[in-house]
Amino acid sequence: MRKILPLLALFISAFSFAQTPCVNGMAGAYPCNGIDFMSRLSLSDLNANSGNDSWGWTDPQDGKEYAIMGLNNGAAFVDISDPVNPIYLGKLPTHTDSSTWRDIKVYNNYAFVVSEANGHGMQVFDLTRLRNVQNPPATFSEDAYYGGFGHCHNIVINEETGYAYAVGTSTFGGGPHFVNIQDPLNPVAAGGFSDDNYCHDAQVVMYDGPDSDYAGREIFFGSNEDRVSIVDVTDKNNPQGISIGLYGSVEYTHQGWLTEDKRYFIIGDELDESSFGFNTRTIIFDVSDLDNPVVHFEYEADTQAIDHNGYVLGTDFYLSSYRAGLRIIDISDIENENMVETKFFDTYPNNNSANFDGAWSVYPYFASGNIVISDIDRGLFIVRDPLLGLNDNTALDFSVAPNPAKDFVTISSKADPINQVEIFNVLGQKVMDQNFTESLSENINISNLQAGMYVMKINSATTKRLLID
Repeated sequence: MRKILPLLALFISAFSFAQTPCVNGMAGAYPCNGIDFMSRLSLSDLNANSGNDSWGWTDPQDGKEYAIMGLNNGAAFVDISDPVNPIYLGKLPTHTDSSTWRDIKVYNNYAFVVSEANGHGMQVFDLTRLRNVQNPPATFSEDAYYGGFGHCHNIVINEETGYAYAVGTSTFGGGPHFVNIQDPLNPVAAGGFSDDNYCHDAQVVMYDGPDSDYAGREIFFGSNEDRVSIVDVTDKNNPQGISIGLYGSVEYTHQGWLTEDKRYFIIGDELDESSFGFNTRTIIFDVSDLDNPVVHFEYEADTQAIDHNGYVLGTDFYLSSYRAGLRIIDISDIENENMVETKFFDTYPNNNSANFDGAWSVYPYFASGNIVISDIDRGLFIVRDPLLGLNDNTALDFSVAPNPAKDFVTISSKADPINQVEIFNVLGQKVMDQNFTESLSENINISNLQAGMYVMKINSATTKRLLID
């Protein structure tokens, strides 16, 4: 994942906004701490009976942001470039039957959708179709289909290699089913791994962590019901199990995510709260030696809620915690066995008990600071940390794309010419200053800047957040 540094409140407080700010522990009807409520689309708005997973897509052409939400009857696509006024663009209906479970990931401007519905397979949808939707909401059709498996619990994509990993199918004993999606409209079966039981969820990375034995290898970190499974999947024809990680009071190893230095793997057990009476428990594995993963420590929150999906962004862990909603946990001192909840937004205000309602998943990777929460009962929420809410796409006079960027970024104006572009790091230090002559579009070379978060000022007035990866 991207290496993102935290922005300073001093630097950005003037640029935040909200429909319903979090004041005295509430944002409208929702308990909160440090997270503002932007908007919500209900299940009725989305013509569905229940919600499940979620992901996101940023259009590299203009930087517009789109939320993708799994529903019982399909996948919904929502333009959130104006987070206060989201536009429900339409739905890709389920390939077969309705299902409680649906999962979506994105690669190369395509969405890949799987479901537990019988015979569903993998749908492929061209996200660039969202640029021009007439009379939304539309009913979309899939652009390609992969039928190498039927039902599927989850899909994982390594965007660096162009391989998808379907997990929890009826193939390979429920282990990962490899699919080459480098040509998204022509997915090709590429093998699988069946030596470590059923896999529920996973993360796959090109490894650049502390274990030099596996540098440059493609490594699969699976959450396999009663264990963490680490597999070298570089050679799709001959994947090699590396090790398994075990922990105490195991009930259902559900999902996990690596810290950005790939030293720790943070996992949740979905059933330990209800079975053992723990408060929300998170298990942190030290995976600095991939051959010998060991429990580093366990973090227990103040709520009783069941934890579900969690993702790392910089030094924050964004956890969807069912009835306790979104919880943001500072993991900057994880090495010393310290994790501290700093912010939350509770989409299920009734209570925080250990039941299966509320926040299913969260997507925190938009450059704007918009955070998407998919709620089983209440639909799609868009929230924002006011300390991250820069005028990315709310200042529609300028667009910045791609964002995140790597070597070059293009700034385009709809009206006023671009005269000056300044880029600042998170310490407020100016790292780039370029002047131009009455241009409506400029291509900026940023290849000399390190990965991280920056603030861009255009004509000394419009401020946008820029992510470099």
